[in-house]
Amino acid sequence: MYGGCDVCNFHLICSGHSLLLSFKFASAESIQAEDSLHHSDWWDWQVCILQRMKMECWSLLLLLPISMLPGTTSCPSPCRCGSGIVDCSQRGLSTKSLPASFPPFTEVVHLNQNNLASIPNGLLDRLSQLRQVNLQQNPWHCDCDILYLRGWLQGQQNKPLYRDLTCVSPEHLKGRVIMYLTEEELVTTCQYWYCNLALVSQICLFLLIAIQGILLIFIIISLRRFQTIAREARRTAKELQYNSESYVYDNAPLHNYERT
Repeated sequence: MYGGCDVCNFHLICSGHSLLLSFKFASAESIQAEDSLHHSDWWDWQVCILQRMKMECWSLLLLLPISMLPGTTSCPSPCRCGSGIVDCSQRGLSTKSLPASFPPFTEVVHLNQNNLASIPNGLLDRLSQLRQVNLQQNPWHCDCDILYLRGWLQGQQNKPLYRDLTCVSPEHLKGRVIMYLTEEELVTTCQYWYCNLALVSQICLFLLIAIQGILLIFIIISLRRFQTIAREARRTAKELQYNSESYVYDNAPLHNYERT
């Protein structure tokens, strides 16, 4: 769009992010070089600088909302963070009071010596650089809610670090290593949930069938009433037609009959 942009391309590439500084603190040699340019080229060069500054400002504005998102870079309360380590140990945390997320560049998380019975689903999945999670000395309750932690442990390469994570309850699973539990063992601890779901599903199905039956009966009754009304309407129309013909015949002049 501007012919002079070809003149400033070299300056823009070489200056990079220090373009604004080099523009403010130009040396005497650069000032002399700029004086040697034509007036039009110098104007176009300034336009190019303004366009680049505008682009960088827009980039900063676009990145600002991302940096303000909760949980992206801030350290969750009541933990302590530093050098890729999030220390939430000995905080009396339960499953419900756990932080909803951790900083994205977290490498090590300390959750040991708390009151955790399980880990919320997906809590550790978003940490791409995570190397280790300390989960020792927690009262793990091995039921349906422990399935996520079990699956996460089975997917780790450093499995020996987690072999001391055992179930504290229920009684029939006490002392079992969490990562070695089978799905059948865990499902049996939460059958009541499936039973309630099955019961609700059956009730909904029964109600749906009942509503469909009521609608079907209503449609059948409406059709029969419509047929009855249609028959009565046809009968009434025939009677009216017959009565009208009889009326015309009775009121005809007498000489018409004498001629015939």
